[in-house]
Amino acid sequence: MADEFPRRGLSNVFSGPLDLASCSPTALQQLFQKQAGYLNYFFSNLEYDEVAKFCQACLDCEGVICFTGVGKSGFIAQKITQTLVSTGTKAVFLSPTDALHGDIGIIGKDDLLVCFSKSGGTEELLKLIPYARAKGARLVSVASIKGCKMDAMCDLSITLPLERELCPFDLAPVTSTAIQMLFGDTVAIALMQARHLTKDQYAMNHPAGRIGKRLILRVKDCMLSGDKVPVVSPDMKVVDTLVELSSKGCGCVLVLDGENKLLGTFTDGDLRRSLQAQGAEMLESPISKVMNASPSTIGYSEKAVDAMSAMEHPRKITFLPVVDGDNKLTGLVTLHGLVLA
Repeated sequence: MADEFPRRGLSNVFSGPLDLASCSPTALQQLFQKQAGYLNYFFSNLEYDEVAKFCQACLDCEGVICFTGVGKSGFIAQKITQTLVSTGTKAVFLSPTDALHGDIGIIGKDDLLVCFSKSGGTEELLKLIPYARAKGARLVSVASIKGCKMDAMCDLSITLPLERELCPFDLAPVTSTAIQMLFGDTVAIALMQARHLTKDQYAMNHPAGRIGKRLILRVKDCMLSGDKVPVVSPDMKVVDTLVELSSKGCGCVLVLDGENKLLGTFTDGDLRRSLQAQGAEMLESPISKVMNASPSTIGYSEKAVDAMSAMEHPRKITFLPVVDGDNKLTGLVTLHGLVLA
């Protein structure tokens, strides 16, 4: 069956039929379990004293932590840099090739240069290290071979234990890159915790994404205000509030006194229930007689995500009047508005 699949453009790569059994669920499970075993080797043999020294060096760094690497190690170094920056640590990625052609100017005596390499013998890094030392930077080697050339040239060395690559030839860097990522991202969280980074500070680094919106967006940013809020006075008859109830599209009216203080709420659901219980004569009653006099409310400076949570517990509601410390109305936040925001 394998020969029936077209392999246009791959004739120089595959010389025979595909071994589809290698991608069977059983074979894949075995492969993932093998990779898990190699990762467990890393966890079991990592020298955590070395990692602790590296974390302290990062915390003591008064300048910028520069990460560098070549090839796949370079891509991992870039990703770790981005994780550090987003979690409150100043870091940049420095291409070793570009560094040797002018970009090394970014490095100063207060900086830390962290070199990622599986072998610890990457030529571009070995060329860069002496010049970075001449600039006064502190140097860190991160490799999987203990006693490599980078170790001897750097102030601090960290060995990432590697049993072997998952690749059947032990060549393609698929396990070594995984442990590099695990090491860097875990260190980033350790530094984040050491700096006591708060949710609000984290959100400030993600203003445009869903994370930032959930943590930064306030009720005042998504509430209705002014003429968009359906308001009535307490002495109005229910029948006279129906236009306001339906025209603003909020499914409710807010009952205010002469000082703009919230007295209660009345919803289209309240209307249906009152009609069923009392009949049409309730339409002539003052709204104050049938309103909910103890509605849930929220402050305008509260987080929007907290407003959404308040609408779900302890009972589901679709709006919250927004009031100040004197219970004066400042706006109305709706579930629909929060979802859109």
